[in-house]
Amino acid sequence: MPKQKTHSGLKKRIKITGTGKIKRGHSKTGHLKTNKTHKQNKNLSKPGLVHSSDAKRIKSLISNMM
Repeated sequence: MPKQKTHSGLKKRIKITGTGKIKRGHSKTGHLKTNKTHKQNKNLSKPGLVHSSDAKRIKSLISNMM
């Protein structure tokens, strides 16, 4: 059986932390920032972590990166 390839779109969007958690960016940051409060823009610019229920599925897509 052939090896599973890393998902090319996903590997550009996430990073693996030192403890093995998956770091991601927030959505809704591309444009229309003037409609959002300063607090919203500040918090959206910070990275977030993938929820543990999604982590197993995502790790299978990026198994070659780890």
